[in-house]
Amino acid sequence: MLSLDGECWVITDEAAGNQRQALALAEHLGMPSRHLVLEPRAPWSWLAPRLILGGQLALSRSQRTWFAPPWPTVAIGCGRAAALFTRMLRPLSAGHCHTVQILDPRLDPGLWDTVIAPRHDGLEGANVLRPLGSLNPVDEQWLADGRDACSHFDELPQPRVGVLLGGPRRGIALDAAYARDLGVRLLERQRAEGGSLLVLASRRTPAALTGILRPMLGAVPGLLWAGREDGPNPYPGVLGWADRLVVTPDSVNMLSEACAVGCPVLTLVGAPLPEKMLRFHQTLRDAGLLHNIDTVTFAAQTPLRETMRIAALVRARIGAPLGAVAAAG
Repeated sequence: MLSLDGECWVITDEAAGNQRQALALAEHLGMPSRHLVLEPRAPWSWLAPRLILGGQLALSRSQRTWFAPPWPTVAIGCGRAAALFTRMLRPLSAGHCHTVQILDPRLDPGLWDTVIAPRHDGLEGANVLRPLGSLNPVDEQWLADGRDACSHFDELPQPRVGVLLGGPRRGIALDAAYARDLGVRLLERQRAEGGSLLVLASRRTPAALTGILRPMLGAVPGLLWAGREDGPNPYPGVLGWADRLVVTPDSVNMLSEACAVGCPVLTLVGAPLPEKMLRFHQTLRDAGLLHNIDTVTFAAQTPLRETMRIAALVRARIGAPLGAVAAAG
């Protein structure tokens, strides 16, 4: 049995989505935490988390000083690279570190104490927790802080429609044709209803997409944020003030965070989705959380907020003998 009085290490790579999930879980655990951004070198980077032999040599000399005793009581990793280090911590700490891995490590989940994988991954195991979407920090306080940070959005006409842009990924082409189709549909809706558009690009959004949308939507009240040149990122404020959110179909993280807000969430799917993403979309639709972009009436939206529930299960597993707490789907 472990104690929650020790330190929690949050281990990620540079990916913002991985960092948000792991840090959100750590915050809900309520333990003193330290965030380690670790990037393994080849050949460990090629084979993570399968290759652990000599794994401490996977790090540069400076990063090796971070990944050193005293070992933490809990380690939370997110992503394939982090899975290498959370896996290593089990033997390194002689079992005194409870290892939590977020996202399917594509190995036997029994190599970690707890694995958290979204339901559409289809991963099974006695120690696997399966939220509907991805973990995130969105709750009432987070949204209130976002509104405070962007209080001027209160002056924009309603409905305030937040538009979250992702980027192309395998099997999903967010190209110029998609951008024009999205822009036309947003304009048609805004002309019929009035209101404003708050359009946000992500790190993965190609400049060509925002280059098409900026002149198309230029006469509509609101903003288009594509990077630092447009000022500070207003993402929390957009979610906090949104009466409705439109999200491109490519990102589990963006869709999960949008569904955590509690307003209607719409998407435009321009072509058949890859199987795993299709399963995720369908689960959201079946739960009444996701709608087509042309939907005009909505039932009351219950926010999708699973981070606190998952954190409670992890806390129970940490404070109980191994295997004493049943995993929840």
